[in-house]
Amino acid sequence: MSLGVFAKSQPLTLGVELELQIVNNDDYDLAPVSGDLLRLMEKRSIPGDVKPEITSSMIELSTGVCSGFGQVLSELGQIRDALVDCAERLDVSLCGGGTHPFQHWTRRRIFETPRFHELSSLYGYLSKQFTVFGQHVHIGCPGPDEALVLLHGMSRFIPHLIALAASSPFVQGEDTGFDSARLNSVFAFPLSGRAPFVLTWADFESFFAKMTRTGVVSGMKDFYWDIRPKPEFGTIEVRVLDTPLTIEKAAALAGFIQCLGRWLTLEKPFKLSEDDYLPYTFNRFQACRFGLDGTFVDPETGEHRVLRDDLMAVLSRLDGHAGDLHAEAALQYLRREIAGAGNDAAWLRRVEDENQLLPEVVRRATRRWHG
Repeated sequence: MSLGVFAKSQPLTLGVELELQIVNNDDYDLAPVSGDLLRLMEKRSIPGDVKPEITSSMIELSTGVCSGFGQVLSELGQIRDALVDCAERLDVSLCGGGTHPFQHWTRRRIFETPRFHELSSLYGYLSKQFTVFGQHVHIGCPGPDEALVLLHGMSRFIPHLIALAASSPFVQGEDTGFDSARLNSVFAFPLSGRAPFVLTWADFESFFAKMTRTGVVSGMKDFYWDIRPKPEFGTIEVRVLDTPLTIEKAAALAGFIQCLGRWLTLEKPFKLSEDDYLPYTFNRFQACRFGLDGTFVDPETGEHRVLRDDLMAVLSRLDGHAGDLHAEAALQYLRREIAGAGNDAAWLRRVEDENQLLPEVVRRATRRWHG
């Protein structure tokens, strides 16, 4: 097996993928109609793509290659509007959120593709439990070595990204106490977690060759890392974000990642080291469990800071880059959330607290997604 050639990519370009819930309009449980929705979408002209996910109550949309925040928001809006129109023809709704609040995994159906049935055979019940919904952001890299350097620089901010995007407090009718319970499902897979600390593509190819010799993996798709290189696109792919409740939040998160990438690439604010990963799993757990109120341990100094405070400090360091990238509105959106109502998990909990009825939480979430 070979990784192939690392494709040429315009540095810092963006591509966004969003996994969405399809819910019926009666009790707001998941509706297994992705095949019907895809057939309707075949007749629509959109700037990106829509395709199935592992179970039939999910759908994934993706933008094209975007120059920045504004184009991401525009393309997401066009795809969202087309999807909503087709969903309404089927009398179903779409919504964001990293988990459906009360669906039961035993009722899910594997979508009919050889790849999905292969995964179901390999992972058993984990495949149906993987009915969770994430946002993936690709960021373009000028070459493979630069991709690995950016990957490891970006890894320091995985807890910040988790906390900002968290939108999965409820699982099977219960408040889990986590802001992002979705990632607990991802962490169950054997090849999840972090990428190995290598900084050259030659060393990464050596690692990949060893892994393929074991028969454990056949390609990059078999790694469920928090960030992974995607040589066929010439990108790295950030995979820890829960699907937000709105396209505006999804675009803002992509804009933030682009600004982070530019800052890390141009200013090189950190000397990369394997020791950066010493507090990694602790930081990631804190972000999943407590969201913006979680603790972040600085890998260089050992200082403990509240993620909310550290995020505000990071955002201030990105202002100049946001100006150059025309992403000021993205950072302002995130600042308002951090200083105000908090992440989407906080919104979902407030709606549940007001109504004491999870189907109403889903109904309200669909209204937000539909715009």
